[in-house]
Amino acid sequence: MSVAEFVERNSRRGDHGADLSELPVAPSMRASIVTCMDSRMDMYDLFGLKPGEAHVLRNGGGIVTDDVIRSLSISQFRLGTTEILLAQHTGCGMSTMTDDEYKNDLLGFSGLTPTWSVESFTDVDESVRQGMMRIRRSPFLKHHLVLRGFVVDLANGGLLREVF
Repeated sequence: MSVAEFVERNSRRGDHGADLSELPVAPSMRASIVTCMDSRMDMYDLFGLKPGEAHVLRNGGGIVTDDVIRSLSISQFRLGTTEILLAQHTGCGMSTMTDDEYKNDLLGFSGLTPTWSVESFTDVDESVRQGMMRIRRSPFLKHHLVLRGFVVDLANGGLLREVF
């Protein structure tokens, strides 16, 4: 599959559906979902989402990075969201490496060590807890909002298990 194929698929869609520009910019459910970029997870299907209902922020591992905090801050202060769902998952590729291994791979490839942290993990529940703690401690986020963390079980069709 290539980008050209994606563009071709878009042009073949025929009925492109509703005019999405008519939807409000602020998500109607006033929620943000932070999750992994894993292509096996369709967040719109897993949560029954429709366009315009929630912000979906994705990165490798669903890690709460500075950029995720930046996006959540914009989501809250400019677009009125009041709830955050953090969802990492079983079988994540971030648990198949160590930070040092990956940084060494990049050093061998580019001759440079990245300035950013890889943030691999071995315990997905602990990674969710750490992400929730980062959200709670950020001075750039509102702290009276709803924050819940989950692990998506890929072996059970995406069933959620809450992490406390």
